[in-house]
Amino acid sequence: MSKIARALGLLALWVALPLAANGQNKLPTERGLETLVKTSLLTFNDANLTGNYEVLHARLSGPFRTQFPAARLKGAFKDFRDKDLDIGVIAALKPNYSPAPSIDDEGRLLAKGVFPTEPRQVQFDLAFIPSDGEWKLVRLNVKVE
Repeated sequence: MSKIARALGLLALWVALPLAANGQNKLPTERGLETLVKTSLLTFNDANLTGNYEVLHARLSGPFRTQFPAARLKGAFKDFRDKDLDIGVIAALKPNYSPAPSIDDEGRLLAKGVFPTEPRQVQFDLAFIPSDGEWKLVRLNVKVE
């Protein structure tokens, strides 16, 4: 991957978790999923704009929090932060999912798509697991191009 791609925010954090599929985990409603996606991405945006990753860290799943303390998140997103990219406009837009959100065989809620922002689109690839009684991030990949 080129430095330019990294600078534009191609960041992936992945925690491989041996999760058993859980038949009780159901897709959130359309509104619930949109709220989950936007809240996650806007928290990520706030962390990048302020340099404070404590709130983002608190929104991660337990295993993800353990592997990525707030200071490590700050380092991982340095290129994104240095470019001063503000994706806050997504709050007013509906995400376009591709493929459709789903729950995989390991019980992860997968949401991948794009916000039709101008002039560059905000692409996202998120995964959530049930943690602390709610869906929490286990993968955060954001790209602006």
